[in-house]
Amino acid sequence: MRLIVRAVIALALLLSCGSGAMAQQKTPEPAPAQPSLPVTLEKALYLIRSTLLTLNDANRTGNYTVLRDLAAPDFQARNTAADLGLNFLDLRRRNFDLYAAALLAPQFSEAPALDQRGMLRLAGYIPTRPQQIQFDLTFQIVAGQWRLFAIAIATPEAAPAQPHAQVTPAKPAVPAQKKAP
Repeated sequence: MRLIVRAVIALALLLSCGSGAMAQQKTPEPAPAQPSLPVTLEKALYLIRSTLLTLNDANRTGNYTVLRDLAAPDFQARNTAADLGLNFLDLRRRNFDLYAAALLAPQFSEAPALDQRGMLRLAGYIPTRPQQIQFDLTFQIVAGQWRLFAIAIATPEAAPAQPHAQVTPAKPAVPAQKKAP
């Protein structure tokens, strides 16, 4: 009987010590909140690439109706397909290919952000050469989807590449030849 009493007391002490130790453990504090982007990086890249590739198709075909029809209603009200053709006439005449938007990662000139009207602005460039593709795109949420509200494209000369230091390869060491005995 004494053995059972001792076991019960030992168990009670163990449980009381264990719960006290658990009560003393600090819960980890959450990491400081980082400023969140209005969309994921993947979504921003998709919006940039799909818009530039749709514009590229419109420039190649001369048909801007798909670009217009995929845009927000406010964009459609301000722009006819013919207006868009005139706006992008220079790109079309130069046969400027925006296909690099599918291959190269866009570089943001500023972080994706919402403006005071709740519009998403994505601005930056695609690092193509000899000319960059600069973009400034604004999207409006329509029926739960981001749709093009405004578009500005420029193709300035890319900054000259930084020259890499010329490294002269070292000559491989010539193995010593054994002398014949």
